[in-house]
Amino acid sequence: MTAARAKGRARLLLLGSAASFGLMAVLARLLSRTPGGFSAGQLTVVRFVVGAAVSLAAFRLRPGLHAPRNRRLLWSRGLSGGIVVVLYFLALQRIPAGEAGMLYNLFPVFATGMSALAFGERPTVHLLLALLVATGGVVLVLGGGTLHLSLGPGEALAAGAAVFAAVSAVTIRAMRATDNAATIFFYFCVGGLPVALPFALGPWPGGAGAWAVAAVMALAAFAAQLLMAEAYGALAVSEAAVWLQLTPLAQYLLAALLLAEPLTAAGMAGIVVGIAGVAYGTVLGQRRPALAAPAPPPAVPGA
Repeated sequence: MTAARAKGRARLLLLGSAASFGLMAVLARLLSRTPGGFSAGQLTVVRFVVGAAVSLAAFRLRPGLHAPRNRRLLWSRGLSGGIVVVLYFLALQRIPAGEAGMLYNLFPVFATGMSALAFGERPTVHLLLALLVATGGVVLVLGGGTLHLSLGPGEALAAGAAVFAAVSAVTIRAMRATDNAATIFFYFCVGGLPVALPFALGPWPGGAGAWAVAAVMALAAFAAQLLMAEAYGALAVSEAAVWLQLTPLAQYLLAALLLAEPLTAAGMAGIVVGIAGVAYGTVLGQRRPALAAPAPPPAVPGA
């Protein structure tokens, strides 16, 4: 597969990842709002247990799929990923979803800066501008065009989730040189489960309907993480960061469809701005290959 085709495939994977992450967030919001429903820690545990179970089934069907190489980074990914999920769900319980989403979705910006230090990746000016435009679209969608932020525990939790999500993104990018996406996701679940368990000790909800929705949420998370990890094998962190800003846009549209949440003029404008930023970064954000040096003139016989 050529580099251009690999990048095109990776962008499609990130599009699917954004839709899956959006569905996961909407279903988690639905479950946490239900009286006597799941707590943040319980949703995290369900997500990790279902993800690990599906991964083990896949490994049984395809034994070569489980191929850990860099175990130190794999366990680091599990730990940081577990912290991300718990912090974000805890933030959603304390502050409005839009406010939590605005803070959390700063993680692509943080990841771009971290990747410059970790890998020496230098995004183009166009790509940085595209990231700023796409992030501006997220602010319009989740914040209604304004930033109503305060300094409280909920905001601190959401910002902390963004930092750890950026660390996870950079870690995944580093691991894709040695480990496949399925193995990375399995260690994410196994390593994150001990982090989430202390937050899931309260009474668990009953009812087959709630558990069925929780299972769908976990499967959406499984698809989102797997697609994202696979995409990092072909894209730099900075370009993936631009595409990942489609996640809150997908979440906004799915919340309107599944939860009957209202669509606003600012939100629809944000979707247009966000998509324009992604398109701009995709078309103009790539470094042009260096021009080959001109061939020396042919030697003149007898000179």
